[in-house]
Amino acid sequence: MLTKILEAIDFPREQVFICNVVKCRPPENRLPQYDEIAACVPYLYRQIELLKPAVILAMADRGADAAQHQAVAGALRNQVHRFRGIPVIVTYHPAALLRNPNWKRPTWDDVRIARRILDN
Repeated sequence: MLTKILEAIDFPREQVFICNVVKCRPPENRLPQYDEIAACVPYLYRQIELLKPAVILAMADRGADAAQHQAVAGALRNQVHRFRGIPVIVTYHPAALLRNPNWKRPTWDDVRIARRILDN
């Protein structure tokens, strides 16, 4: 689904770098613990520093805890945030869209914001 989303805004997947806050999967795919995030976040910051992305599309979804994450995503979406000067668009993860098809339209609105940023 991510590939289709990117194609819809004329952005080839080959030009996208996908990363996560944690750099390894916690046992049994549980949510990462604070110390695991703290250990990995410097690597994420360095990746962003090296890649110098024109925009960051932050996609929220976490299985059993998705309701909490979706509430946060819902509150943060449809606007441009900044991380170290880089525009950040928050939207729903493709896995969340498979479970909640009614979020496809809001996601479309969000990725169009990202596309406008890329076009400027």
